[in-house]
Amino acid sequence: MKIALAQINPTIGDFDENSRKIIDAARDAAAKGAELTIFSEMCVMGYPARDLLEKPAFLAAQDHAIGNIRRELKSIPVLIGYVRRRSGEGKALHNSCALIENGEITAFGDKCLLPTYDVFDEERYFEAAKGPVLAQFKGRRLGLTICEDAWNDKDYWSARKYADDPVSNLVERGAEYIVNLSASPFSLGKQAAKEVMLASLARKHRRPLLYVNQVGGNDDLLFDGRSLAFDGDGNLLARGPAFEEGVTIVDLAARRQGADVSGTLSEEEEVHRGLVMGTRDYARKCGFKSAVLGLSGGIDSALVGAIAAEAFGPRNVTGVALPSRFNSPESLGDAKELAERLGINFHVVAIENLFGAYKEALAPVFAGKAEDVTEENLQARIRGVVLMAISNKFGHLLLTTGNKSELATGYCTLYGDMCGGLAVISDLYKTMVYRVSKYLNARSSNPHKAPIPVSSIDKAPTAELRFNQKDQDTLPPYDMLDGILKASVEDYCSAEEIVAMGYDKEVVRKVLRMVDFNEYKRRQAAPGLKLTSKAFGTGRRMPIVQRFRDTTV
Repeated sequence: MKIALAQINPTIGDFDENSRKIIDAARDAAAKGAELTIFSEMCVMGYPARDLLEKPAFLAAQDHAIGNIRRELKSIPVLIGYVRRRSGEGKALHNSCALIENGEITAFGDKCLLPTYDVFDEERYFEAAKGPVLAQFKGRRLGLTICEDAWNDKDYWSARKYADDPVSNLVERGAEYIVNLSASPFSLGKQAAKEVMLASLARKHRRPLLYVNQVGGNDDLLFDGRSLAFDGDGNLLARGPAFEEGVTIVDLAARRQGADVSGTLSEEEEVHRGLVMGTRDYARKCGFKSAVLGLSGGIDSALVGAIAAEAFGPRNVTGVALPSRFNSPESLGDAKELAERLGINFHVVAIENLFGAYKEALAPVFAGKAEDVTEENLQARIRGVVLMAISNKFGHLLLTTGNKSELATGYCTLYGDMCGGLAVISDLYKTMVYRVSKYLNARSSNPHKAPIPVSSIDKAPTAELRFNQKDQDTLPPYDMLDGILKASVEDYCSAEEIVAMGYDKEVVRKVLRMVDFNEYKRRQAAPGLKLTSKAFGTGRRMPIVQRFRDTTV
């Protein structure tokens, strides 16, 4: 039997466009000989729809879209993810999938395991199914599972989140194939772990396994696609494209499909492709066609500029240098060179006179007070006002350029460099910013045409808000800082455990204090694109007002 794995990029609530993608992909798959086309979890409305699920009109629009899909695909069987209404005690909705044949829903299956960790909050909206469903299709028994249902094998996971195992249940009842419709958000390292886990599941149960994943960016979440098919021995038969839409045909009667299933992406390439896709989708789905960002001549704004040039096209990106007395001529030159290499628009708006006017206006209030970080922040806020004005005047999306190391420690200015509509690299540690920048340059055969000036990579990082300022005046060296941050923010290691890794006790204390103290800033930051297992966003819910301090060292 030939089955198509169709990974589409839905926009939440754009039922006309999502339906068109489903219909077009199904017709394409059928033309290539597929007998059934499988789509991703909640593909009709897009995942995650969050509190839109509480709007009756939203659900009615989904039902109308499904009616259109049934009419248009009357002769093409599909398995789609949608939200099914229910009655009785409990939540009013199921996270479901529907098998559609001859224009009719011939079977549906509801999600059994509802995740409520990290970015997931499905128990807020859905009632868990009492058990998984076997669906008959062309004389074959398909075991229907949705995303989390496949992540609970007792022989694979040392600690399980749920008592039930829907896949084992289906196999015991005679399932010949395991099908999994997913909307599994991307994070670094997850794809390799996922492939090992799913291969183990197929091999354990001696059943082919078909996994279809959503692709595209929705708010802060990135979905990488890379749908998968395994035979009953756990061999990888096919893998869908990474970070782009695609239809992958799998012949379950054959062994290896002839498709390239050997290639894996480096972390730098995953980050790069994820950021371009996420930035493009965030802008497109919000209605923006162009972008603006501040260019300091440093590595962070250089990388964001390079990402923006790919996501929007160079002619749709404007870089603005905003020098004051503290900016070196070299920094301005690096900003200009970056713009030339990328082919983006470039302007210089000097802020020295504006800075002087602010200081003069505030002089009576500040009388007797020495200049300090207030004046440093004032420059950043002037730059934010200028960039927001350009954004307003031309309808550009303002991209912020702060990285995760800065956001974690509060080394950023509210209403200054944090101004913007999308924080492109807010889940990239500074060390990863360097790695990705070097990766982009290494892809160029001509170093003189590489996107990022070497001087932006080689120079010591600085905010240039006072003379001779360097980031390391305030922060530990980034290779040290990022190791501490990852251990604390992503792995929830205690201070004692981090010190045991070899980090200085006083440095660890300082860094953890900075992370705790600056939660109020992060709460007001622009949405960022999630790349790691724990980003500052919907998956991390720390109180602002709290007095717990890790005093284990």
